[in-house]
Amino acid sequence: MVDIVDSATRSRMMANIRGKDTKPEILLRKAMHARGFRFRLHDKRLPGSPDLVFPRYRAAVFVHGCFWHRHEGCRFATTPATRSDFWAEKFQANVARDRKHEAALLAANWRVAIVWECDIKSSLENMADELASWLKTEQSTIMGSDAKKKSA
Repeated sequence: MVDIVDSATRSRMMANIRGKDTKPEILLRKAMHARGFRFRLHDKRLPGSPDLVFPRYRAAVFVHGCFWHRHEGCRFATTPATRSDFWAEKFQANVARDRKHEAALLAANWRVAIVWECDIKSSLENMADELASWLKTEQSTIMGSDAKKKSA
């Protein structure tokens, strides 16, 4: 399949994809702030520079894009038809890095939450309420939607 834009345009488009301060991240930040939670952003002292860090709760939150972080069973986790080997390696490296950062945070006695882009798009208020409830518990990890929620 041939790309619909030239390589220079595609390169520019890909370069504009943000790594932080994404729309889903900003929406979640606003929702959590409105619920009275205060947090730090992208703390470089922690493995993976979590998107939101709640020092009071010793919790780190990653807002993952479904495409880049391969949200299993999600309709947004598509794979490009061209250069499949490149994309497979890219996605595999992203997922491995995510697991490594999560393990390092847990080993350092931090709690970890993964919030998926599709959860924010479909039900921001529910996701923010779930995250707020989780922060007040002792549970070590929380993942956004799982396969059971997706099929329901």
